[in-house]
Amino acid sequence: MKEIDARGLACPAPVLQTKATLQEENPQSVRIVVDNAASQQNVQRFLESQGFQTTLEQNGDDYLVIGTCVSEPKEQPRLSTEQQSDVKKIMVVCATDRMGFGDDELGLKLMINFLRTLKEMGNELWRLVFVNNGVKLTIDGSKVLDDLKDFENKGLKILVCGTCLTHFGLLEAKKVGETTNMLDIVTAMQLADKVISI
Repeated sequence: MKEIDARGLACPAPVLQTKATLQEENPQSVRIVVDNAASQQNVQRFLESQGFQTTLEQNGDDYLVIGTCVSEPKEQPRLSTEQQSDVKKIMVVCATDRMGFGDDELGLKLMINFLRTLKEMGNELWRLVFVNNGVKLTIDGSKVLDDLKDFENKGLKILVCGTCLTHFGLLEAKKVGETTNMLDIVTAMQLADKVISI
């Protein structure tokens, strides 16, 4: 079993180290040690996307993610050339829980209205990403939590920065979206036809 000690590494380094090991050594089983829940979730999700069955153990402050290869990596469904030209992929990145500068109360109202109006994009809204202070919109008590859950229930992929949640002590308070890392966010940016940052 290949062992990777990724303790003390900031996101997305544990996932990148795991990815590099899989590409270079092609192990049938791996054991990755990380020291925070965000890295654990990201590593576990990455391994599962690569055809590994995972189990989780906790040893004090350390998380042990054990993966065993059971299948080929999951392939994303491919669109035909005609479908690709018809569907634009717009990614919206929210780096704050307020829109604009000046009055914070007004900024919050504007952000709530913005997120509720995003449904007007229809199928072109492809990813909704929350980073930095924006992750506060995904936690219990958020005024747009029900709206975001509705988006997710309708198939929109919502990505929430794990490093940011950990920084604010909100990892357990997140109620919507997938805890993610910078590798996922950058990859999504590459795939998007358009990125809108707020």
